[in-house]
Amino acid sequence: MTKEEHYNSLLPQVKALCEGETDLIAKMANVAALLHHEFDFWWTGFYRVVNNELLLGPFQGPIACVHIAYGRGVCGTAWKERRTAVVPDVEEFPGHIACSSESRSEIVVPIFNDADIIAVLDIDSRDLATFDDIDANYLEQIAKLIIN
Repeated sequence: MTKEEHYNSLLPQVKALCEGETDLIAKMANVAALLHHEFDFWWTGFYRVVNNELLLGPFQGPIACVHIAYGRGVCGTAWKERRTAVVPDVEEFPGHIACSSESRSEIVVPIFNDADIIAVLDIDSRDLATFDDIDANYLEQIAKLIIN
């Protein structure tokens, strides 16, 4: 199964997990678990915008940084730039926050509620160059399903 086929098979599951659920944290928790186990990522989770910083939310994987400042690291940069960040090698990202030395590549997708970013979806891999435009496209679709 290709990566695209895998995502296509997951979209209905994400929709079913989120449909009818009003609690955002519950939706984030289930989506993090689904993505983490389906793709065997190193770390999969959410950071929520709280008091003008990113605060750790539901996740799967090893312990993580709890607070991330606006514009700091990959997560803070994606929030500030209001766009998905695909980082093939975190060692080459200026200001990367090393919550784990085992993380090698990363993707961060902002989650919009109307014009406001309310959270980011952060996924790390132990391998270099794990993420690409296919991941960005489908993870952005998943981010929209979480809000709707």
